[in-house]
Amino acid sequence: MRDLSAPAAGLGLVWRDDEIRACWPVMRELRPHLDESGFLARVRRQQQQGYRLLCARDTGVRAGACIALAGFRCGENLAWGRFLYVDDLVTRADRRSEGWGRRLLGWLGAWAVERGCTALHLDSGMQRVDAHRFYEREGLAGTGIHFARELAAGAD
Repeated sequence: MRDLSAPAAGLGLVWRDDEIRACWPVMRELRPHLDESGFLARVRRQQQQGYRLLCARDTGVRAGACIALAGFRCGENLAWGRFLYVDDLVTRADRRSEGWGRRLLGWLGAWAVERGCTALHLDSGMQRVDAHRFYEREGLAGTGIHFARELAAGAD
């Protein structure tokens, strides 16, 4: 099995606190309801459930800066079997259309296959029409509608 956690073409899993914090400016573009002060703690809680954070880093002028990221986890259920679920996928607004999303999805697909996953899934907000066009270009199909309801209890 190849070590896909090693940086290749600017992509790599992030684990250290400083690396996770460096992802905040990009994550904020996708998740503006979160606040920076709780971001690290929330990622750490999710990591206990298998969440991983993949970062695409700039290899040019701003070498090392996070350009795009994907938060994801593996799971298994009766509907899909073993799958990789993408919780978060975002590229910095000023760096879109440079192929970062395609690279992230390619890395995620390879990582998933090597771990026995037979599908990649993600949800996308109805208002994210440009993202939907991107997903379709990358071979993802809209297969359902996600329903949700807010509940009064629970941790943030």
